[in-house]
Amino acid sequence: MTVGFTYDSRSEYRKLGYREEEIAEFDRDETIDAIEEALKSYGLDVERIGGIRSLTEKLAAGKRWDFVFNICEGMYGYGREAAVPALLDAYRIPYVFSDAFVLALTLHKGMTKAVVQAAGVPTAESWVVASRGDLDKVPDRFPLFAKPIAEGSGKGVHPHSVIQSRAELERVALDLVQMFGQPALVEKYLPGKECTVGVIGNGLDTRVIGVDEIVFGGGVESGGDTFLNKQSGAGKIVQKPVEGGLADKCADIALRAYRALGCRDCGRIDIRCDENGEPFFLEINPLPELNPADSEICLIAANAGTDYRRFMASILDTALLRMGKK
Repeated sequence: MTVGFTYDSRSEYRKLGYREEEIAEFDRDETIDAIEEALKSYGLDVERIGGIRSLTEKLAAGKRWDFVFNICEGMYGYGREAAVPALLDAYRIPYVFSDAFVLALTLHKGMTKAVVQAAGVPTAESWVVASRGDLDKVPDRFPLFAKPIAEGSGKGVHPHSVIQSRAELERVALDLVQMFGQPALVEKYLPGKECTVGVIGNGLDTRVIGVDEIVFGGGVESGGDTFLNKQSGAGKIVQKPVEGGLADKCADIALRAYRALGCRDCGRIDIRCDENGEPFFLEINPLPELNPADSEICLIAANAGTDYRRFMASILDTALLRMGKK
């Protein structure tokens, strides 16, 4: 079978003059190379496509593939992750990972929380702040936490994201609105452990591959999984497997959220505990980074005893079975 490989290359966008924070969600060359090698080791003929413009040109020229392995993040708007899947849907070309609807929904953290909350999944109380007037609905129950409503890779998350007063709330939330041109999500701050859960599968075959705690070591910026910590890897940020009752609770939250949101093939769910050690859904990544050395879901798999090539093969097995190609 021939697989097209769609991705956004960080190095290519850097050459075009984009800032690091603008391209933080794009993939490094070593990630792209590793995925290509894993696809080839599965027995597939791989054609590198690149981003949506290259995909558009190839489709217009009549190029087709048996399926596409898509990790494109996109650049603009709430539908940026959905753009490539929507185009592939229009040409009826199947692809790995979630569809356009799910990718658009889950990019918006406020709507994502509303869906999982309606499904009975525990998530911290939150408020969407799009303007100064929205601050009135946020109660004085500090500490709070603020982040952009539709960004990833720690963008917009800094030590001052933990808010201790009304004055800080106004400054931080409105700065985020102005900086990112989108609402800020303000949540009850959860001071406990931060965990991440890997999920693979579809329907009744969906399963958790592992639950890891994110441990921040020396040399990291205060404030947890901030943009600087995400990009530098300073001191981390170490992942260690979680066992026992907390692991069971996190796995249950992850599976319920994954299913409620309609995710498919594979995804990663972030969870954080409150002051009593009870876990709450934070957000979901239906297009998890797949760098074999340091991406969170690959480390989850490795900690569970699954090497990179076998993990990638399991994603392909799951997706091809869903497509009716296996």
